[in-house]
Amino acid sequence: MTSMLDRPLKPRTFSRPSRRRRAADHVALVLVSLSMVIAVTPLLLVLYSVVAKGFRAISSTVWWTHSQAGMTAFVAGGGAYHAVVGTVLQGVVCALISVPVGVMLAIYLAEYGGGTALGRLASFMVDILSGVPSIVAALFIYALFVATLGFPRSEFAVSLALVLLMLPVIVRATEEMLRIVPVDLREASYALGVPKWKTILRVVIPTGLSGIITGILLALARVMGETAPLLILVGYAQSMNFDIFSGFMGTLPGMMYNQTSAGAGVIPVPTDRLWGAALTLILVIATINVGARAIAKFLGTKKS
Repeated sequence: MTSMLDRPLKPRTFSRPSRRRRAADHVALVLVSLSMVIAVTPLLLVLYSVVAKGFRAISSTVWWTHSQAGMTAFVAGGGAYHAVVGTVLQGVVCALISVPVGVMLAIYLAEYGGGTALGRLASFMVDILSGVPSIVAALFIYALFVATLGFPRSEFAVSLALVLLMLPVIVRATEEMLRIVPVDLREASYALGVPKWKTILRVVIPTGLSGIITGILLALARVMGETAPLLILVGYAQSMNFDIFSGFMGTLPGMMYNQTSAGAGVIPVPTDRLWGAALTLILVIATINVGARAIAKFLGTKKS
C-alpha cells in the first residue's frame, strides 16, 4: 500500500492570464501613469518658475548677509538675512513648545489612556485641531494672548499660533510610531522587572525614534510657510530684530506679502525679492525634509 508521500509530485501548471485581463492591466497602468503625470506637472511648473525667477536674487552674497533696512519695496536689491533669521527663530520657538507636549500626549494615548474616556476625548480634540485653519488659530491666539491678557503682538504670539497647527501632526506621527513597536519588546522588558515608564523611555521610544523625528521635522516644515498668523499677530520689519517678545520681525512669508501688497499701487514694484524669498523658503523647507529623511535613515541603520 502506497502512501501519499510515495506518490510522485505533479508539476504545477499556471495558466496565462486571458487577453481581457492583460488589457485591463495595461489600461490600469496607463491611467495610473497619467494620473501621476497630471499630479507632478503643476509641481514641476511651479518649481521651475520659482527657480528661474528667484535664482538671481539668492545667488548674490548680499542676499544672505544683509537685510532690507533703509530700503523700500519699490527699489530692487537688498538681502533677506533678517527674514531667514526670523523664520528660523519662529520655527525653533514653535518646536520647543510643541515637541515635548506632542510627544508626551502621544505617549499617553498609545501607552496609557487609549481606551479611557480622557484618552478618547484627547484623541477627538487632536482630530478637531488637525482641521483648524491657520487663520482661526491666529484669531484665537490674538483673542486670548493679545486682547485678553494684554501682551503685545510679537513673533512669540505667532509661534503660539503655529503650535496649534504643529501639535496634531506631531501627536499622530508619534502615536503611530509607538503603536507599531512590537509588543514582544514591551513584554520582554516587563519580564525582566523593568517598570512601564522606563520601558517606554528605554525601549519603546528608541525603537520608533527615527519615525518620531521624521514626523516632527515634517510638521515643522509644514508650519514654517504659514502666512495668516503673521498678518494678524505681528507686523513685518525690514531690519533685523532678535527679540521675539516685542517689536515687528521679518520672515520669508512676510517678506513676500510685503512685496505683493506694495504692488497693489500704481508704481511698479520689482519682483526680485518676491521670487527670491519664495525660493529661499522652498530651500529651507526642502532642507528640513531632506534632513528628516537622512536622520531617519541614519537611526534606522544604527539600530539594525
